[in-house]
Amino acid sequence: MEGQEGKMSLVRLRMDLAYDGGGFHGWARQPGLRTVQGCIEQALSLITGARSSQGGVPHNHDVWEPRLVVAGRTDTGVHASHQVAHLDIPDVVLESCRGHMEVNGVVALERRLRHLLPADIVLLSLGLAPAGFDARFSAMERTYLYRVSQGSQPGDPRMRGYVLDLEGSLDLQAMNEAARACIGLHDFGSFARPNPGGTTIRKVLAAHWDLVPAVNLFGAAPDQSVVGYLPTFMESGLTVFRIVADAFAHNMVRSLVAACIQVGLGRRSVPWFADKVAHPLREGSTGPIDARGLTLEHVAYPPDDQLAERAQAIRARRTL
Repeated sequence: MEGQEGKMSLVRLRMDLAYDGGGFHGWARQPGLRTVQGCIEQALSLITGARSSQGGVPHNHDVWEPRLVVAGRTDTGVHASHQVAHLDIPDVVLESCRGHMEVNGVVALERRLRHLLPADIVLLSLGLAPAGFDARFSAMERTYLYRVSQGSQPGDPRMRGYVLDLEGSLDLQAMNEAARACIGLHDFGSFARPNPGGTTIRKVLAAHWDLVPAVNLFGAAPDQSVVGYLPTFMESGLTVFRIVADAFAHNMVRSLVAACIQVGLGRRSVPWFADKVAHPLREGSTGPIDARGLTLEHVAYPPDDQLAERAQAIRARRTL
C-alpha cells in the first residue's frame, strides 16, 4: 500500500483484543474521553514515536499516525472477550520497533504494546493480516452475550460489572418466542439507529435465551465424601441471551434485550415484539438496557481466499 506522505509502504496487522468496558466511553476515539481505541492508539503513538525519535525512521514517515479499524464499535460500558481490529503501519516504522530486540518487527511491537496497555485492555494476539483482510468488512458474523441475574437469588458481587441484576422472574419461553422474530434479514429500525448514510437492515442468524445450569468447576466427583466441596462456575444460574448476526446497528442488541425482558416480565406481549420487528419505527418504547451485561464474545471471518470478496460485498448498502 502507499500513503499520501512520502509514498510509504504499509503493512496491515490484525489485532485481537479483550477489554473490560466499564472504564471506557465505548470503543471509538472521542476528544477528552477515555476510549478503547484512544488508549490503544496512544500506546502505539508512544511506541512508534520513540522509535522515530531515535533516528530509525526517515523524516517523511514521522507524520504517520496510528488509526485502528475495528470489527464492531462497542458502546460505553460494553465489554469484549474477543474484539478484532486492523492497523496499517509503514513497514519502516514496524521494523524500527525492534530496537535492540532480536525478533521481527511484529513480535517487537506486540511486546511493547502489551507493556504499555492499561490493565483493562488485553492484547490477545498481533500478527500480519492475510491479503484482503478488513477487520470490519471481512467479518462474517459477530456473537454477543447479555448476562442477567433474575429473581430473588442475589447475584455474585464478583460479576457485578458484567451482569444485570433484575428483580422479578422471567418467562423464558415467551422471551424465546419473541426472539425468534429477530431471525432472518430484517430492518431493525425499531431497535437501533443507523450510522450516517447507513441502514438498520441486518441479518440475524441466531437469537436465544438460556438458563445456565449449575456446573461443577472441576467436573463430576467420584466420591463426594473424599473430595469435599466443589465450587460451581461463576455464571451458574444466570440467564443469558446469545445473538449472532452478520453485523449490528447502534444500540441494537441492548434494545432487543430490553424488549425481550419486557415480554419476559409480562409487561409486553410476543405479538407486540413481533410487530416492532415487522414495522421498524423508533418511538421510545424500545430503548437500550444497561450496557454492563453485554459482551462481544466472538468475530468470525471466512477463509483467507474469501476475505477480499466478503469485504467488497458487505460494503454495498443493503435493502430488503
